[in-house]
Amino acid sequence: MSHVDLIEQYAAGPKLIAQAVSGMSDDDLNATPIIGKWSTRQVVCHLADFEPVYADRMKRVIAEDRPTFFGGDPNEFAARLAYEQRDVAEELRLIEVVRAQMTRILRTLAVEDFQRSGVHSEDGPMTLETLIQRITKHVPHHVAFIDEKRNAIKADS
Repeated sequence: MSHVDLIEQYAAGPKLIAQAVSGMSDDDLNATPIIGKWSTRQVVCHLADFEPVYADRMKRVIAEDRPTFFGGDPNEFAARLAYEQRDVAEELRLIEVVRAQMTRILRTLAVEDFQRSGVHSEDGPMTLETLIQRITKHVPHHVAFIDEKRNAIKADS
């Protein structure tokens, strides 16, 4: 896949999430129809929490020489960052703004910039291209879980 196509897929992420949650009530967003899995609200909050993390990683790889960046435990975020009280529309706006800003930056880069790298504390060296691929795949991965929840809610109705 070309860098242009990858950037376009990255930029489309917020729309995929918005479509996935469109028309869901607060009850739907908070429902946990699949035992042991997060609610849709929690999934959206998780996505919103990791967008700035990945944007920081990408910016640092672009701007610095082989920066180090750290992992984050999604379950710790979910347990301690008030997911149940957060507003889904606000979370979606955050994702949209972060991706819009990063898309603008990514479109200015030369092809060789996508091979710049940083060092993840757990996963080792990672190129900018790899970071973009990971965060781009993050949304469809979780949208599938939202779809699964919607289907389970419909089945329970």
